[in-house]
Amino acid sequence: MTADDSGATPRDMDTEDDAVRDVPVDDPSGAESGSATHHAAANSNATTQGADDGAGNPGADNGDENNIAVRLEQLILGADRRYTPFQAARGAGVSMDLAARFWRAMGFADIGQVKALTEADVLALRRLSGLVEAGLLSEAMAIQVARSTGQTTARLADWQIDSFLEGLTEPQDSGLTRTEITYPLVELLLPELEEFLVYVWRRQLAAATGRVVRAQDDAEMVDRRLAVGFADLVGFTRLTRRLEEEELGELVEAFETTCSDLVAAHGGRLIKTLGDEVLFSADDAGIAAEIGLRLIETMTNDETMPELRVGIAFGTVTTRMGDVFGTTVNLASRLTSIAPKDTVLVDEAFAEELGRIGDAPVSEADAAAAEKAAAEGTGEPPPSYRFALQPMWQRPVRGLGVVEPWLLSRRNGQGTSD
Repeated sequence: MTADDSGATPRDMDTEDDAVRDVPVDDPSGAESGSATHHAAANSNATTQGADDGAGNPGADNGDENNIAVRLEQLILGADRRYTPFQAARGAGVSMDLAARFWRAMGFADIGQVKALTEADVLALRRLSGLVEAGLLSEAMAIQVARSTGQTTARLADWQIDSFLEGLTEPQDSGLTRTEITYPLVELLLPELEEFLVYVWRRQLAAATGRVVRAQDDAEMVDRRLAVGFADLVGFTRLTRRLEEEELGELVEAFETTCSDLVAAHGGRLIKTLGDEVLFSADDAGIAAEIGLRLIETMTNDETMPELRVGIAFGTVTTRMGDVFGTTVNLASRLTSIAPKDTVLVDEAFAEELGRIGDAPVSEADAAAAEKAAAEGTGEPPPSYRFALQPMWQRPVRGLGVVEPWLLSRRNGQGTSD
């Protein structure tokens, strides 16, 4: 969008230029927290009007929810709304078109030329465009960074507010409504949550960087060989018709929590949750096998949970924005859909990889013969395998041709203790 497209007259634009010159864009105060939420109250005319009426007096209490929303926005952003999108773009030294692309990528709505932005928004734009100008990121990559950050933090913010207001506030005890108690609650939690978010992000960034640099070559850094698995609750659709909404929500939360804890504890990565299904990955086939079997064992011992089925495949995977794509992912999904309840099905490549790293015998017949010879004293003690693999009937799988699934299980009860 150009200046002429913004709807401003030449006189308006001159005025805006004067305002932009006063923007202290080198002041980093509040930049990190401000740039991620600046459109929260700008998506409706009512809230925008509330900003004009109450933004300069955060202590005013007229009982209007719009006023509380404005006070909350000021608390979180740490600054007043001062600039239109046009002014912010000019202050950051970027075109209105690029600024709009960045904001949309972060998940913010188009707001026309309402004064809804702060110095932090100007600084965020300048930082992103500066990375492009310095050649550290391409423009497309900068937009991907904005999009991945926006999508992740939007979901995080929604989850945190919903959870805190539901679990940490009891209006009937305090005599206040949840709307009234939100401000002091956010005021107390904001600095702690901000520091914790940065801490977790740094730890995750360190782990992700370590995985990448351990790749054997440049090509493997992008298209990597991973074990990818799906875990799916059996009969979830029937449960949605039988359970109350609150009970269903508790079931899904318990399932996701159990899966995320088990995946993390055993060295895997939870890619995403889909209500009744989770997607995880692991660099090592043995780790993925352990996760798959642990999930089955844990859910089986929980009477509140329905049956579970798991499908795992091994192969080349493309990773983008924290997600995984490719034939290997599709195959793992198909294996999950055909797996009997409370079992783990794996593909042939996964079975071969377990054999290669010594976690499962390449041939059960050879392994049985070695065990017999050792028992009779005529042979060396066989390796201590962790897993057993049983070939299943070959079958056509839609979109993937004929595949040979293998049933994964523990060998001689090994590895079941915590």
